[in-house]
Amino acid sequence: MITKNITKTLLAVCLLCCGAAAALTSCSTNEEARYLSNIRLSTSFVSLSKDGGSTQVKLTAASDWQVSETPEWLTVSPMNGAAGQDQTLTFSAEPASGRTATLTITCGGQTQEINVIQGLAEVQAATCAEVIAGADAKTYLVTGVCTKISNTQYGNWYIDDGTGEVYIYGTVDASGKYNWASFGIEVGDEVTVQGPKTTYNGTPELVDVSVVKVNKSLIKVDSLSATEIPLEGGDLIAFVSCKGDGINVQIPDDAKDWLFISAITSSSVTFHALENTGGDRSTTVTLKTYNGKKEYTSQMTITQKGAIVAATVAEFLEAAVGDTQFRMTGIISELYYYKENVSGFYIRDYSGETLVYKPEGFTGTEAKVGDIVTVVGKRGEYKENPQMVSGLFEELNYPVTEISIAEFLTKDDDKGVYYMITGTVDEIANETYGNLYLTDGNERLYVYGCYPGYGATGDNRKGFLADADIAVGDRLTMIGYKDTYNGTIELCGGIYFAHDKP
Repeated sequence: MITKNITKTLLAVCLLCCGAAAALTSCSTNEEARYLSNIRLSTSFVSLSKDGGSTQVKLTAASDWQVSETPEWLTVSPMNGAAGQDQTLTFSAEPASGRTATLTITCGGQTQEINVIQGLAEVQAATCAEVIAGADAKTYLVTGVCTKISNTQYGNWYIDDGTGEVYIYGTVDASGKYNWASFGIEVGDEVTVQGPKTTYNGTPELVDVSVVKVNKSLIKVDSLSATEIPLEGGDLIAFVSCKGDGINVQIPDDAKDWLFISAITSSSVTFHALENTGGDRSTTVTLKTYNGKKEYTSQMTITQKGAIVAATVAEFLEAAVGDTQFRMTGIISELYYYKENVSGFYIRDYSGETLVYKPEGFTGTEAKVGDIVTVVGKRGEYKENPQMVSGLFEELNYPVTEISIAEFLTKDDDKGVYYMITGTVDEIANETYGNLYLTDGNERLYVYGCYPGYGATGDNRKGFLADADIAVGDRLTMIGYKDTYNGTIELCGGIYFAHDKP
């Protein structure tokens, strides 16, 4: 459910050697909120040679656009344009060094900054701690160990040299392109990078760094004996290449109650997991080795299959965010759209409602609003709003057909066929269970129970009319099946869908 608005343009400075120009970009689908929706640039900064010359930036605009006033030394062409794809801006300057400018491009009510520098950028060798404490816009040269890789499309990762940890937001090759596979960086490798610093939401970052050197870790996980450990528990072997002095294994504290080391050799580590009585679970294990005074590391993720927990929506909402799998059944109360595309739906039962975000197997045609469905997925959250994520559209339990009361009265009795009926509450026969009559024109239908939603049993069926303030004269929509008792045709099943006051 995740419509993200762009809130920030990164300030970046390009390193230029001996007058060579580079035009680099910075974007990430995993951090979509950092880019504008009406305007996209191939780079948020421009570098010009101290010898003068030109460089070009690709622009995509959803509306008419306008470049702000430029300094006398800088020429931008064109300065404005209409909506269109792949328009080109040319930045030109005469020979000079050490000049900078910040321009703005306005489009559709949004403003995009673009930073321009001409001449050689000063590079400062620094520790991670010095980068964190240092000023933005400076270019730093840092050597440290890769501790985590968060995005392999643009090269977002973390570097740690023992004095602190810095987030790398984008890694580029000599041509300024994102080409993560070409660097061969893995967790545990010692890497030297250089790039400009910025601060985003309080987080220090090096942006669009270039890789100077990669020293491969002396320890590496080559393969695993299985992709995951089964529900009932068992062993998993990690086959390891180690050129250091021995292997040390670190299991995170939150996994020590279910995951253990049963054997270590010079080329393998055997892990044992206990039976899993909960949902799916996983942990990241760190392998270490030493060579003199230097420590080398590698990481691997161990996953164990878990049981699927049957839950009401309320129970799902009360659960913690994690890997536990939940199964819920309810009605589709509303489709969810992201950028005009169906990206999931809201599921509702008698206990509550939640979003099912992009479930596998659901494109918007497999079921519709009002249908009774079953989904399986994990408890997730976005901006403190709970939702089901990594889900599966498991089953269309009952397709629901919307018909009139007159049509419903002609149908055969069938507890496996569900209908959606709308009518005016004409009489309430039982306040406790919500037995009532609906009318539509000249037709009248007996509803055997109006309950708060799918799955209600026992006391959960009681008192809903009062709780929902449903009264005679209200327009009420119900879902249920047709049955006949003592000659009276009834809507049974009692699933409340909606109602309106007159």
